[in-house]
Parts: sequence; C-alpha cells; structure tokens
Amino acid sequence: MDVYTDEEIIEQYKAGDLEAFKFLVLKYTSHIYNFTARLTDRENALDITQETFIKAWKSLHKFDVNKASFKTWLFTIAKNTTTDFLRKKKISTFTDIEDKDADESFENSIVDEDLLPDKIAEKMEDVEFLNETLAKLSKNENEILVLHYQEGLTFDEIGKILGEPLNTVKSKHRRALAKLRNMLI
Repeated sequence: MDVYTDEEIIEQYKAGDLEAFKFLVLKYTSHIYNFTARLTDRENALDITQETFIKAWKSLHKFDVNKASFKTWLFTIAKNTTTDFLRKKKISTFTDIEDKDADESFENSIVDEDLLPDKIAEKMEDVEFLNETLAKLSKNENEILVLHYQEGLTFDEIGKILGEPLNTVKSKHRRALAKLRNMLI
C-alpha cells in the first residue's frame, strides 16, 4: 500500500476494502501521538491518538479531497480532540496563569538561573529540557512549532488545521520562536 496516496487508500476503503484504513493508521499513528504528546503528556496522548483515529474512521465518508489533504484533515481532528480533552480535564496552561494576574505575570516571577553558554548547549541536547521549555509556550504556539518542525507541515497546512489565516500563522510562528529563544538564553 506504500505505492498508493492517502486519497487512493481512502477510495479503496470506500469501495469496500475494509483493511485499507489500517495502512493510514499505521502511517500516521506515530505522527499523531507525537503531536498530542507535546500538547498533553504521553499517557493521555495514547487515548487522544486512539480517539482521533476513531473519529477519523467514523467520519471518513465526509472527507473531501478537494478541501484538504488527508494529513491536514487528520491533524485537525487530532487538534480538536486534544482541545476537547484539555477542556474536560481543565488543565491550566502558563498563559492561563498569566491572564489571571496581569500585574505580576508568571514569566516574570521565574528566577533567572543565568546558564553559561556551554551549559545551554548541554541542555539543548536534553530532550526533557526541550519538552519542558516547549510546555512553557502557549498551546497555540506549541501546536504551530510541533506541526511545522516535527511534522513538516507548511504554514498553509497549519493555517487550515488551526482555522487561521496564513499570515497569522506566520506571525505566531515568529513570536513563538522569539519567545523560545528568550527562554533558552
């Protein structure tokens, strides 16, 4: 099935080949899991990934090749499923904390540890440190960076997933990179 496009596999599924959808699940499971794990945590990402594929399978008859690629459509479902999960769990983000106390923002209350450049380089190699740093970004900033750098999506595709104009996504990307750079220095 690797020789077929996602859309051809979907057409095979719609034509009665019920095994065809398995290939899409195998192809995208790690991508969806990694995306949702960056927005939540590993344990919850498993459930969200599974729920994403269930929703995709149930709605596959609605998928329209002319509106979006399957990958974009699937990541949109994953993003919405993650948002629903977070809303149900009422998990606070750093931006929630900042919004509640605008005078004394959370970011300003963090102690500066003044890392030396060689220590910064060591920390950059530390995946856990990078994940913790990314978690300090807003959910939207995190989504944009993960979708662009980890999943290789274009800004146009990200805009479709997030329901935002292309220039807005580009602006948020630049701001997220600047914010990330400031956190790492």
